Amino acid sequence: MIRRHYERLIFEQMQLDNRVIVLYGPRQVGKTTLVRLLLENFPGKVLTINADDTDYEQVLSSRSMQQLGQLVSGYDLLFLDEAQRVPDIGINLKLLYDHLPSLKIIATGSSSFELANKIQEPLTGRAWTFQLMPIGLCELAETMNPFEMNLQLEDWLVFGAYPALFAIENRQLKANYLQEIVRAYLFKDVLTIGNVKYPPKMRDLARLLAFQIGSEVSVNELANRLQISRETVVSYIDLLEKAFIVFRLSGYSRNLRKEIVRHDKIYFYDLGIRNAMIENFSIIAKRDDGGKLWENFLIVERIKTQTYRREGVNRYFWRTYTGAEIDYVEESGGQLQGFDFKFNLKTVRPPQSWTDNYPEADFRTVNRDNYLDFVLASGEI
Repeated sequence: MIRRHYERLIFEQMQLDNRVIVLYGPRQVGKTTLVRLLLENFPGKVLTINADDTDYEQVLSSRSMQQLGQLVSGYDLLFLDEAQRVPDIGINLKLLYDHLPSLKIIATGSSSFELANKIQEPLTGRAWTFQLMPIGLCELAETMNPFEMNLQLEDWLVFGAYPALFAIENRQLKANYLQEIVRAYLFKDVLTIGNVKYPPKMRDLARLLAFQIGSEVSVNELANRLQISRETVVSYIDLLEKAFIVFRLSGYSRNLRKEIVRHDKIYFYDLGIRNAMIENFSIIAKRDDGGKLWENFLIVERIKTQTYRREGVNRYFWRTYTGAEIDYVEESGGQLQGFDFKFNLKTVRPPQSWTDNYPEADFRTVNRDNYLDFVLASGEI
């Protein structure tokens, strides 16, 4: 059993007050498993409801405190799984929170955009929100030493870190699992809740983005290739972000004319999902995208660490029209840091234009020798 960092954090939060715990995250990353582990030692009586069960839909969306009170009567905690299925769930949870202050509530959801729309405003000041992602190196570091992690590194670059994969040793079975995730789960919320008019175009867009990780993405070019409008591409990318499939980095600039900020770079939250989309599970030695996988891997693992620590960080890339570039830039607490990623043990110096324009900024090369220092952000989780 790999212990999730949020297990401890949510447990501690539950001891402090009775605010609603909202746990977001993509399908199959372990939200339900995490909550069940939390509840194993809960001293009170628990009501567990999966919102896919339509028997509860009418009551949970009723806005009737009488009906809601009858539903939870005699229970100390309500665990609502797949909460995005319930109409007006935020208002109904607000009623429970306001009228039954001793009742603890945990709600999980697989689509941030839908769950947030229904919960964020009604539960302002009444909820703690957490985003769960695939297993992070910051979580594995609690049970694996650096040598063991290095042995698994190339496997993570190819198959990613969905929890179920850690119990599968066969490469083909891992590939089959990821392809099933993409086929059966990945686009389910996006296509249904996002009201997507052209589902095949959405899938084609995700595949094009998978081929372009680490590269600047032109919305106009994507629109031309897919033969859909620019506005549709923008809205589809936004949906893919809100469904925890991709995230984007913008170009960093202090308004210097020579810096490029027009296009974003897009990365995947999980490399196994990315590789399933392009149907390529070859070993690193036989790939031509190893450097891009390395870049994506380092950035998303750094994000996991910082997210679980609740650290606020602004993230960018940097490039000039003359071709100077830095893979990844962070700005936090007034401190600017640039990072260049090398899969081998090579180290590089920062571009002179970076040093000239940002003399106060730090710069480091991240390679296979020091990547754990970068990913774990040099401190205990």
